[in-house]
Amino acid sequence: MKIIYTQHELIEWRQSLTMPTSSIGFVPTMGALHLGHISLIERALEENDAVVVSIFVNPTQFNDSNDFLHYPKNNEGDLEMLKDYARLVIFLPATSEMYPSPEKEQFHSGLLTSTLEAKLRPGHFDGVITIIRKLFNSVRAHRVYFGEKDFQQLAVIKSWVILEKRSELIIPCPTIRESDGLAMSSRNQRLSPEMRKEAPFIFEVLQAAKAQVDTQSPAEMEIWIRSVFLERPLFRLDYFEIIDGNTFAPLAEWSDSSLPMAMIAVFLGEIRLIDNIALTEQSA
Repeated sequence: MKIIYTQHELIEWRQSLTMPTSSIGFVPTMGALHLGHISLIERALEENDAVVVSIFVNPTQFNDSNDFLHYPKNNEGDLEMLKDYARLVIFLPATSEMYPSPEKEQFHSGLLTSTLEAKLRPGHFDGVITIIRKLFNSVRAHRVYFGEKDFQQLAVIKSWVILEKRSELIIPCPTIRESDGLAMSSRNQRLSPEMRKEAPFIFEVLQAAKAQVDTQSPAEMEIWIRSVFLERPLFRLDYFEIIDGNTFAPLAEWSDSSLPMAMIAVFLGEIRLIDNIALTEQSA
Protein backbone atom coordinates (compact mmCIF):
# COMPACT_ATOMS: atom_id res chain seq x y z
CA MET A 1 0.00 0.00 0.00
CA LYS A 2 1.34 3.40 -1.02
CA ILE A 3 0.06 6.67 0.46
CA ILE A 4 0.09 9.84 -1.65
CA TYR A 5 -0.84 13.31 -0.43
CA THR A 6 -0.67 15.59 -3.48
CA GLN A 7 -2.05 15.60 -7.00
CA HIS A 8 1.49 16.08 -8.32
CA GLU A 9 2.64 12.89 -6.56
CA LEU A 10 -0.37 11.07 -7.94
CA ILE A 11 0.40 12.12 -11.49
CA GLU A 12 4.06 11.14 -11.01
CA TRP A 13 3.01 7.70 -9.74
CA ARG A 14 0.74 7.28 -12.74
CA GLN A 15 3.58 8.16 -15.10
CA SER A 16 6.02 5.82 -13.33
CA LEU A 17 4.07 2.64 -14.00
CA THR A 18 6.39 0.12 -15.60
CA MET A 19 3.66 -0.88 -18.03
CA PRO A 20 1.90 2.20 -19.46
CA THR A 21 -0.98 0.00 -20.59
CA SER A 22 -1.68 -1.18 -17.02
CA SER A 23 -5.35 -0.82 -16.13
CA ILE A 24 -6.13 1.54 -13.25
CA GLY A 25 -9.20 1.23 -11.07
CA PHE A 26 -10.43 4.09 -8.89
CA VAL A 27 -12.67 4.11 -5.81
CA PRO A 28 -13.49 7.66 -4.63
CA THR A 29 -14.52 7.77 -0.95
CA MET A 30 -15.03 10.28 1.85
CA GLY A 31 -13.43 7.91 4.33
CA ALA A 32 -14.97 6.39 7.47
CA LEU A 33 -14.67 3.18 5.48
CA HIS A 34 -16.99 0.22 5.91
CA LEU A 35 -17.59 -3.10 4.18
CA GLY A 36 -19.50 -1.38 1.39
CA HIS A 37 -16.33 0.50 0.45
CA ILE A 38 -14.30 -2.68 0.80
CA SER A 39 -16.58 -4.46 -1.67
CA LEU A 40 -15.87 -1.71 -4.24
CA ILE A 41 -12.13 -1.91 -3.59
CA GLU A 42 -12.01 -5.69 -3.86
CA ARG A 43 -13.92 -5.66 -7.13
CA ALA A 44 -11.59 -2.97 -8.47
CA LEU A 45 -8.55 -5.06 -7.50
CA GLU A 46 -10.02 -8.08 -9.30
CA GLU A 47 -10.54 -6.11 -12.51
CA ASN A 48 -7.43 -3.87 -12.65
CA ASP A 49 -3.66 -3.99 -12.33
CA ALA A 50 -3.59 -1.21 -9.72
CA VAL A 51 -6.25 0.64 -7.73
CA VAL A 52 -6.39 4.17 -6.34
CA VAL A 53 -8.60 4.85 -3.33
CA SER A 54 -9.17 8.50 -2.47
CA ILE A 55 -10.10 9.53 1.07
CA PHE A 56 -11.33 13.11 1.10
CA VAL A 57 -14.34 14.70 2.79
CA ASN A 58 -15.34 17.14 0.06
CA PRO A 59 -16.63 20.41 1.55
CA THR A 60 -18.27 21.70 -1.63
CA GLN A 61 -20.92 18.96 -1.70
CA PHE A 62 -22.33 19.80 1.73
CA ASN A 63 -25.20 22.26 1.71
CA ASP A 64 -25.40 21.97 5.52
CA SER A 65 -22.27 23.16 7.35
CA ASN A 66 -23.29 21.22 10.46
CA ASP A 67 -23.43 18.01 8.43
CA PHE A 68 -19.92 18.70 7.14
CA LEU A 69 -18.55 19.39 10.62
CA HIS A 70 -20.00 16.17 12.02
CA TYR A 71 -19.28 13.88 9.09
CA PRO A 72 -17.29 10.94 10.54
CA LYS A 73 -13.55 11.03 9.93
CA ASN A 74 -11.10 8.27 10.85
CA ASN A 75 -8.03 8.33 8.61
CA GLU A 76 -6.02 6.16 10.99
CA GLY A 77 -8.73 3.50 11.09
CA ASP A 78 -9.22 3.69 7.33
CA LEU A 79 -5.52 3.10 6.64
CA GLU A 80 -5.46 0.22 9.10
CA MET A 81 -8.40 -1.36 7.26
CA LEU A 82 -6.57 -1.13 3.93
CA LYS A 83 -3.02 -1.99 4.99
CA ASP A 84 -3.08 -5.62 3.80
CA TYR A 85 -4.33 -4.91 0.28
CA ALA A 86 -1.60 -5.11 -2.33
CA ARG A 87 -1.63 -2.86 -5.41
CA LEU A 88 -3.48 -0.09 -3.56
CA VAL A 89 -2.54 3.56 -3.77
CA ILE A 90 -4.25 5.73 -1.16
CA PHE A 91 -4.77 9.36 -2.14
CA LEU A 92 -5.16 11.34 1.09
CA PRO A 93 -5.12 15.05 0.20
CA ALA A 94 -5.63 18.07 2.43
CA THR A 95 -8.47 20.46 1.63
CA SER A 96 -5.92 23.09 0.58
CA GLU A 97 -4.51 20.62 -1.95
CA MET A 98 -7.84 20.08 -3.67
CA TYR A 99 -9.12 23.65 -3.24
CA PRO A 100 -6.30 26.21 -3.45
CA SER A 101 -9.11 28.65 -4.30
CA PRO A 102 -12.80 28.50 -3.26
CA GLU A 103 -14.12 27.23 -6.57
CA LYS A 104 -17.32 25.36 -7.32
CA GLU A 105 -18.57 24.62 -10.80
CA GLN A 106 -22.17 24.22 -11.88
CA PHE A 107 -23.60 21.17 -13.61
CA HIS A 108 -27.10 20.79 -15.00
CA SER A 109 -28.62 17.65 -16.46
CA GLY A 110 -32.39 18.02 -16.53
CA LEU A 111 -34.36 16.17 -13.86
CA LEU A 112 -31.21 14.52 -12.56
CA THR A 113 -30.06 17.79 -11.06
CA SER A 114 -33.41 19.32 -10.13
CA THR A 115 -35.22 16.62 -8.15
CA LEU A 116 -34.84 14.52 -4.98
CA GLU A 117 -31.34 15.08 -3.54
CA ALA A 118 -30.68 18.01 -5.86
CA LYS A 119 -33.90 19.76 -4.83
CA LEU A 120 -33.42 19.26 -1.10
CA ARG A 121 -29.64 19.78 -1.02
CA PRO A 122 -29.03 22.80 -3.30
CA GLY A 123 -25.56 22.79 -4.82
CA HIS A 124 -24.81 19.24 -3.68
CA PHE A 125 -24.22 17.77 -7.13
CA ASP A 126 -22.30 20.85 -8.26
CA GLY A 127 -19.87 20.05 -5.45
CA VAL A 128 -19.79 16.37 -6.39
CA ILE A 129 -18.90 17.17 -10.01
CA THR A 130 -16.33 19.76 -8.90
CA ILE A 131 -14.34 17.19 -6.91
CA ILE A 132 -14.94 14.33 -9.36
CA ARG A 133 -13.41 16.37 -12.18
CA LYS A 134 -10.33 17.11 -10.06
CA LEU A 135 -9.94 13.47 -9.01
CA PHE A 136 -10.57 12.03 -12.46
CA ASN A 137 -8.03 14.39 -14.02
CA SER A 138 -5.35 13.36 -11.52
CA VAL A 139 -6.02 9.61 -11.37
CA ARG A 140 -6.84 9.06 -15.07
CA ALA A 141 -8.39 5.71 -14.26
CA HIS A 142 -9.81 3.23 -16.73
CA ARG A 143 -12.63 2.12 -14.43
CA VAL A 144 -14.30 3.97 -11.53
CA TYR A 145 -16.48 2.18 -8.97
CA PHE A 146 -19.57 3.59 -7.24
CA GLY A 147 -22.20 2.01 -5.01
CA GLU A 148 -25.84 2.01 -6.08
CA LYS A 149 -26.99 3.21 -2.65
CA ASP A 150 -26.22 6.72 -3.93
CA PHE A 151 -28.36 6.03 -6.99
CA GLN A 152 -28.90 9.63 -8.04
CA GLN A 153 -25.24 10.55 -7.56
CA LEU A 154 -24.27 7.59 -9.73
CA ALA A 155 -26.68 8.75 -12.44
CA VAL A 156 -25.37 12.33 -12.28
CA ILE A 157 -21.75 11.17 -12.66
CA LYS A 158 -22.64 8.87 -15.56
CA SER A 159 -24.45 11.77 -17.26
CA TRP A 160 -21.45 14.06 -16.73
CA VAL A 161 -19.06 11.46 -18.16
CA ILE A 162 -21.19 11.18 -21.30
CA LEU A 163 -21.61 14.95 -21.74
CA GLU A 164 -17.89 15.55 -21.25
CA LYS A 165 -16.95 12.61 -23.49
CA ARG A 166 -14.75 11.22 -20.73
CA SER A 167 -12.97 7.91 -21.22
CA GLU A 168 -13.56 6.53 -17.70
CA LEU A 169 -15.87 3.53 -17.51
CA ILE A 170 -18.30 3.94 -14.59
CA ILE A 171 -18.95 0.63 -12.79
CA PRO A 172 -22.14 0.51 -10.67
CA CYS A 173 -21.92 -1.89 -7.72
CA PRO A 174 -24.79 -3.29 -5.63
CA THR A 175 -25.67 -1.75 -2.28
CA ILE A 176 -24.06 -3.65 0.59
CA ARG A 177 -26.30 -4.11 3.61
CA GLU A 178 -25.96 -5.06 7.24
CA SER A 179 -27.46 -8.40 8.25
CA ASP A 180 -30.66 -6.58 9.28
CA GLY A 181 -30.98 -4.83 5.91
CA LEU A 182 -29.69 -1.37 6.75
CA ALA A 183 -27.68 0.01 3.83
CA MET A 184 -24.06 0.48 4.88
CA SER A 185 -23.13 4.14 5.21
CA SER A 186 -20.46 6.13 6.98
CA ARG A 187 -23.26 8.13 8.60
CA ASN A 188 -24.47 4.98 10.38
CA GLN A 189 -21.58 5.50 12.80
CA ARG A 190 -23.41 8.51 14.21
CA LEU A 191 -26.58 6.60 15.09
CA SER A 192 -27.32 6.12 18.78
CA PRO A 193 -28.06 2.53 19.91
CA GLU A 194 -31.79 3.32 19.88
CA MET A 195 -31.61 4.84 16.40
CA ARG A 196 -29.50 1.96 15.11
CA LYS A 197 -32.15 -0.46 16.34
CA GLU A 198 -34.84 1.44 14.42
CA ALA A 199 -32.85 2.12 11.25
CA PRO A 200 -33.54 -1.22 9.45
CA PHE A 201 -37.16 -0.08 9.17
CA ILE A 202 -36.07 1.98 6.14
CA PHE A 203 -35.29 -1.12 4.10
CA GLU A 204 -38.33 -2.94 5.51
CA VAL A 205 -40.49 -0.16 4.07
CA LEU A 206 -38.80 -0.43 0.68
CA GLN A 207 -39.34 -4.18 0.61
CA ALA A 208 -42.99 -3.71 1.60
CA ALA A 209 -43.40 -1.20 -1.23
CA LYS A 210 -41.97 -3.66 -3.72
CA ALA A 211 -44.41 -6.32 -2.52
CA GLN A 212 -47.36 -3.96 -3.17
CA VAL A 213 -46.63 -3.09 -6.81
CA ASP A 214 -49.43 -5.34 -8.07
CA THR A 215 -52.03 -3.87 -5.72
CA GLN A 216 -51.26 -0.14 -5.53
CA SER A 217 -50.63 2.62 -8.05
CA PRO A 218 -47.47 4.72 -7.63
CA ALA A 219 -49.50 7.58 -6.13
CA GLU A 220 -51.27 5.25 -3.70
CA MET A 221 -47.98 3.74 -2.65
CA GLU A 222 -46.42 7.12 -1.94
CA ILE A 223 -49.40 8.12 0.25
CA TRP A 224 -49.27 4.79 2.08
CA ILE A 225 -45.56 5.01 2.83
CA ARG A 226 -45.87 8.58 4.12
CA SER A 227 -48.63 7.47 6.48
CA VAL A 228 -46.48 4.58 7.72
CA PHE A 229 -43.71 6.97 8.79
CA LEU A 230 -46.16 9.17 10.67
CA GLU A 231 -46.50 6.24 13.08
CA ARG A 232 -42.73 6.08 13.73
CA PRO A 233 -41.82 9.06 15.96
CA LEU A 234 -38.04 8.62 15.69
CA PHE A 235 -38.18 9.14 11.94
CA ARG A 236 -38.81 12.24 9.88
CA LEU A 237 -39.46 11.41 6.24
CA ASP A 238 -37.66 13.80 3.90
CA TYR A 239 -39.04 12.19 0.76
CA PHE A 240 -40.41 8.96 -0.64
CA GLU A 241 -40.87 9.09 -4.39
CA ILE A 242 -41.38 6.60 -7.18
CA ILE A 243 -39.48 7.49 -10.33
CA ASP A 244 -38.28 6.07 -13.59
CA GLY A 245 -34.74 4.93 -12.86
CA ASN A 246 -33.53 6.00 -16.31
CA THR A 247 -35.01 9.52 -16.54
CA PHE A 248 -35.85 10.31 -12.88
CA ALA A 249 -39.32 11.41 -13.97
CA PRO A 250 -42.09 10.69 -11.45
CA LEU A 251 -44.29 7.74 -12.37
CA ALA A 252 -48.05 7.93 -12.83
CA GLU A 253 -48.40 4.30 -13.94
CA TRP A 254 -46.12 1.30 -13.54
CA SER A 255 -46.28 0.72 -17.29
CA ASP A 256 -44.56 4.08 -17.85
CA SER A 257 -41.18 2.65 -16.88
CA SER A 258 -39.02 -0.42 -17.41
CA LEU A 259 -37.10 0.52 -14.26
CA PRO A 260 -39.44 1.84 -11.56
CA MET A 261 -37.47 2.86 -8.48
CA ALA A 262 -38.53 3.78 -4.95
CA MET A 263 -36.26 6.51 -3.57
CA ILE A 264 -36.23 7.44 0.09
CA ALA A 265 -34.50 9.85 2.46
CA VAL A 266 -35.24 9.98 6.18
CA PHE A 267 -33.91 11.70 9.26
CA LEU A 268 -33.20 9.76 12.42
CA GLY A 269 -32.65 12.64 14.78
CA GLU A 270 -30.31 14.92 12.83
CA ILE A 271 -28.78 12.07 10.84
CA ARG A 272 -30.02 11.79 7.27
CA LEU A 273 -30.03 8.38 5.59
CA ILE A 274 -30.91 7.50 2.00
CA ASP A 275 -31.79 4.24 0.27
CA ASN A 276 -33.56 2.92 -2.81
CA ILE A 277 -34.96 -0.23 -4.35
CA ALA A 278 -35.89 -1.39 -7.84
CA LEU A 279 -39.59 -2.21 -7.69
CA THR A 280 -39.50 -4.86 -10.40
CA GLU A 281 -37.01 -7.62 -10.96
CA GLN A 282 -34.35 -6.62 -13.47
CA SER A 283 -32.90 -9.09 -15.93
CA ALA A 284 -29.13 -9.45 -15.87
